[in-house]
Amino acid sequence: MKKDFLLEVLVQELPYKFIPSAISQLKSSFEKLFKDNAFNYEAINVYATPRRLSVIVNNLDICQEDVVKDVKGPILNIAKNDKGEYTPAALGFAKKNGVEVSALYEKENYIWAKITLKGNDIRDILKNNVQNIILKLQGSHFMRWADNDEKFSRPIENVVALLGSEVVELNIMDKKSTNKTKGHRYSKNIDVTIDEPKNYVDLMRKANVIVNQDERQELIINSAKKCAEENNLEIKFEKMPELLEEVTFITEWPVPVLCEFQEKYLQIPSIVTTTVMSSHQRYFPLWTKDGKLSNKFITMANYTGSDFSNIKAGNQRVITARLEDGIFFYNEDTKTKLIDKFDALKGMTFQKGLGTLYDKAERLINLSDKIADELGINNKEDILRCAKLSKCDLSTSLVFEFTELQGFIGQNYAEKDGEKDNVALGISEHYFPLAANSELPSKIEGQIVSIADKIDTICAVFISTQGDKKKKRPTGSNDPLATSRATIGILRTVIENNLKIDIVELIKYSLDLLSKEFNIPLENTIVDEIKDFFISRLYVMYENNYSFNILKSLENTNPLANVLEFISKADILKEYSNDDNFLKIKENATRVSKILKDCSLKDVQDNLFTLEEEKGLYKAIKEHNGTDDLKEYIKSLNSLTDPTAKFFDKVLVMDKDEKIKNNRLALLNLLRDKFNKVCDFEKL
Repeated sequence: MKKDFLLEVLVQELPYKFIPSAISQLKSSFEKLFKDNAFNYEAINVYATPRRLSVIVNNLDICQEDVVKDVKGPILNIAKNDKGEYTPAALGFAKKNGVEVSALYEKENYIWAKITLKGNDIRDILKNNVQNIILKLQGSHFMRWADNDEKFSRPIENVVALLGSEVVELNIMDKKSTNKTKGHRYSKNIDVTIDEPKNYVDLMRKANVIVNQDERQELIINSAKKCAEENNLEIKFEKMPELLEEVTFITEWPVPVLCEFQEKYLQIPSIVTTTVMSSHQRYFPLWTKDGKLSNKFITMANYTGSDFSNIKAGNQRVITARLEDGIFFYNEDTKTKLIDKFDALKGMTFQKGLGTLYDKAERLINLSDKIADELGINNKEDILRCAKLSKCDLSTSLVFEFTELQGFIGQNYAEKDGEKDNVALGISEHYFPLAANSELPSKIEGQIVSIADKIDTICAVFISTQGDKKKKRPTGSNDPLATSRATIGILRTVIENNLKIDIVELIKYSLDLLSKEFNIPLENTIVDEIKDFFISRLYVMYENNYSFNILKSLENTNPLANVLEFISKADILKEYSNDDNFLKIKENATRVSKILKDCSLKDVQDNLFTLEEEKGLYKAIKEHNGTDDLKEYIKSLNSLTDPTAKFFDKVLVMDKDEKIKNNRLALLNLLRDKFNKVCDFEKL
């Protein structure tokens, strides 16, 4: 027999960033619960609003089927005495398994019992596990509420648990389950009784709660688009995916309200206005049909009434105050040119012990100059201009007020000052990528200054933690300057723009600039530590493209000296991974490495050869001509396969004669050098 199951946990308003994670955690936890306990079901749907987390399981098994199984008991000579009577051992076996002695039977010199294992009831499984699932949800800023010892994101107000029409007795943070819940705070139907799980979504909709987040988001999109179109305007959800998600998870009954501000505020850079609306106030900006920002916007009210005048007036009052600040700051900033703000960076600290943003900007100029030289760029004027201007907007009032606009304000002010378009664009794009997988700088100015900025930050973090006993190097949970993202940003910029840059040399140059400027001696290990940090991020970037063994086998080829070549080599190894000839080369290379270990002998004396197979391998090695083309080089190694096989067939490397043994080891070292030009086969 099967029934639907419903769980709803009603809470005070949840932080919106926790909700998507809670949906995922709940789905995987219930899937695991039913799998571990062998209960079948048709589907699990998890719904969430700011006030409730809901799980609906369709066609869930009510009870496991009884299982009949044969259980093996004691061996016969222990289970029966000489008279053929059951011994205490057999009687105890029967009692333990709940069967009559007469039901025991003999097979394969043992006694056996056929027992029936009663299937578990789903009610018991739910009673014993649901509270644990809810209280094991993970999120930031969890705390204890009232007298409860357990922590949760927000206080729990009510619990609904239904199996069909039957209430399942649960107790979560002292809240006993019922079939009653609450609708929207402002709904006329605030008290809701759920008769069956299948009616839950519709009953809640009648109480002005759209529990399905996908349906809610679709309503937001469609209603906002309709509102915009009725006013001959456009809304661009593709530019605001995070805002759309946030509004989805802060509303239960979203209704669009059209608001506006005075047109005079449109003279502010549009990035400022849209940031104020979307990031600070959760409003959706609107654009005219010709792509210009409109003075109208949409706010999504979580409201069930019909009079929106107070909502409209309140939001217009708030946006006006914010934009009034913006226009004041903009007018103050533009009284002087962007370049005139360069000296103001002297009063702004970059990092404790590592000077000011002025110092950093000077280093960016030097680093950008070096990168341009390495790339063979002769006309560096625009690149160096971009580097000098890149941090100037950090001293502006607008960026001080709206820090997320750094770079974008710099671009706008540079354009206003008449700077070249590519220079202005580079100022904003040098911060790219803003996230691990987001957009990269599109022009060479932004690409070079971006790399320079990020390498300086990474090296500054590492040099500032020298001598720290706890070695507070960047980690996943402790990375205040986002060095992991900066590292991935450098690697992506280099790889995706085909830039041939030696990152190791750039690390050394950056460390040297910091060391000399602030008189900080460098630890012997710091370059290797930063290299390892880069390589570990490189592996993370490509863990889905290549096996870990391929990546590790290329580690000794100095991948950061030419990341493009590293990726090319990984592609080739992946292509050859199942090639029969390549597998023979790998087998020989691995065998050679295991024999040699750390042996470094390479002085081969052909007069010490005693067998033809030694001479044959030596001749093949000397005649082998490599090539810079890795594919062709791998093919050329086929000429060494047969001589190597014959050598191992006939030659005992560890000869009793020390000279002969060392000569053979030296010969194998020459062979290993040939293999190592491909990769470290022992790690492959």
